[in-house]
Amino acid sequence: MALRPQASLGILTSDQGQLPNSERGTEPGAIENPATLGFPVITEIAEGTLGKRTPRGDPVLERGYVEAAQRLVQRGAVAISSNCGFLIRYQAVVAASVEVPVAMSSMLLLPTLIRQVPPSAKIAVLTYDSNTFGDDMLELSDPTERSRVVVGGIEGSKYWHDELKIPAPPTDVAAMEANVGACITRLRAAHPEIAAILFECVGFPVVAPAIRRLTNLPVYDITSLCRMIIASIK
Repeated sequence: MALRPQASLGILTSDQGQLPNSERGTEPGAIENPATLGFPVITEIAEGTLGKRTPRGDPVLERGYVEAAQRLVQRGAVAISSNCGFLIRYQAVVAASVEVPVAMSSMLLLPTLIRQVPPSAKIAVLTYDSNTFGDDMLELSDPTERSRVVVGGIEGSKYWHDELKIPAPPTDVAAMEANVGACITRLRAAHPEIAAILFECVGFPVVAPAIRRLTNLPVYDITSLCRMIIASIK
């Protein structure tokens, strides 16, 4: 008799030319690390996405993400997420292709977070690359709510350059902490009314504890969203 697949969180990944036995995703706090969520994790690479680090919602790539999501479900995934916040641009098509909860990006949290703070407060969104971060990422239709979101990116940093390499090297956590810390420090200097931080980038959760200590503000990321989903289905 065939064994039943183990219930797992399925993570869609873009192709970065991964090497066998890569250390990527093993850092404490990384979504690919099962210890982060206390739940089994499985991954699938979306075919045809090599070199496309910040997908802009190109319909050509939809098939790769849909087929990878379906393979994850066949392998036992009881929920689907991804390894890039920019993949929110594929949220609708992937969610329509499987019958399990799909949360492609932490950006799905923003409409909820904006309602959790006073009307005078702002939410800081920290992203891998603010140059490719458009208003379509925000899931906000109300102009007043949009005005309460400030966006900062770490483009040009060591982590930004490392992620463009094929294959991408292991994450330099110390460099990322410095880059993300400098970004939020700049944003808070310009916008002292910032009351919470949302990480777009799926790589950033490994430095979330350090940024909480630095800012004394709540920090949300893709692992916050996945924990909620897992808690609802365990």
